Amino acid sequence: MEHPHWGNRALPLDRDAKSGEHHRAPPSGAHHDFPPERIIDADLLRVPAGPGALHVARYGHGGRAVILLHGFATSGFLWRNVAATIAREGHTAYAVDLMGYGESDRPLDGDYSIAAQTDYLQHALASLRIPSAMVVGLGIGGGIALRLAVLHPARVERLTLVNSVAFDECPGRDVRMVQLGAARFAIRVTQGLLGAAPVLRRVLEESVARADAMPARLVARYLAPYVGSDGVAHLLTLARALHAADVEELDLSTLRMPTEIIWGEVDPWLDPGLPERLQAAIASSALVRLPDVGRFVPEEVPDVLSQLLIEQLEATTRSPF
Repeated sequence: MEHPHWGNRALPLDRDAKSGEHHRAPPSGAHHDFPPERIIDADLLRVPAGPGALHVARYGHGGRAVILLHGFATSGFLWRNVAATIAREGHTAYAVDLMGYGESDRPLDGDYSIAAQTDYLQHALASLRIPSAMVVGLGIGGGIALRLAVLHPARVERLTLVNSVAFDECPGRDVRMVQLGAARFAIRVTQGLLGAAPVLRRVLEESVARADAMPARLVARYLAPYVGSDGVAHLLTLARALHAADVEELDLSTLRMPTEIIWGEVDPWLDPGLPERLQAAIASSALVRLPDVGRFVPEEVPDVLSQLLIEQLEATTRSPF
């Protein structure tokens, strides 16, 4: 279903009249008509949230609040380019490190499930005095966004799901690969010789469609929190905390906020029919497919994703509701 304020927008999207989908073919290098870039320095915040504190990078001030949630084995760093563009457009983007990820706390015996992460996010929004926001989630971050929208709909003005887990597709095959890989490399892992590299590198590299979108230096940046045997043990703790029940139990038919489903089509970790299932379940949703793009849409085509998000923000501003 197409939201009345979206229509057939100026983005170079080809709309499939039968399916109600939009298909975006991102050009190589994907440049768009954003204002000239200026450096956006993030404010780094420690935000109380239940058993610990979340690391949050805040980009910009004023305008609409946009909450950016990453997926498994990454961090808010994934959103750095998108967040800066949102800030340049006059809004405030909050790139959150989920509890146990990135630079957020790792509480002893912490609960890192999607259900618990949703509660931590709810606490964080209260601490930040954000009554409602546009919430954007990728991977398990999409599962958290869905759960927040169903259980606390007043918190979510608009919802954007980027290659999100949902229904019985949680955890994805990437998480299962990490679990199996850790067993395969058990001896070297326990000795701390290689850290998470043997089990996580492939997941990172196969989450993009183009190799140049995940160079060695970027792989190293994402591997950094999982060095040594303790790092690998923590990665496995995060993986074991993910359960389908946390998203399977959600009644998505109750969602009434405008929702956009953005899908990088070269995603080896989730079922290719999942975006259509989401679109069918959420009455106020539209689907945008990105051919030749992997799961890490913010890494591969940040300009395309930024433009989609900014147009949603503008639609919110225009809406009389």
